[in-house]
Amino acid sequence: MALDAEGTNVAARAGQNGQEPRCDHIDLLPAVEPGKRECVQCLALGRPWTRLLMCLTCGWVACSDKSHGGHARAHYQETDHPVAAALEPRSAWRWCYVHRRTV
Repeated sequence: MALDAEGTNVAARAGQNGQEPRCDHIDLLPAVEPGKRECVQCLALGRPWTRLLMCLTCGWVACSDKSHGGHARAHYQETDHPVAAALEPRSAWRWCYVHRRTV
């Protein structure tokens, strides 16, 4: 039996057709609207950003790890809000910081 880092049976949580195990954090997210479409921290430092992410718990918008600041990850570290989404039109990309994978 394969176990994850928390000791949970991975096969019991597996997605359909061999997909990644389902992330329980997705089920707990409220519906939120994004804040300003800019990274406030990067603006304050006079730095550009590469990609913006939105926190799916509170709507906070910050730059991704591909930018100099990595402010979206810093937001997770400060708040424990687990999932962020790409703030791009028609993108379904979401990242769970707890599981360290796309969901």
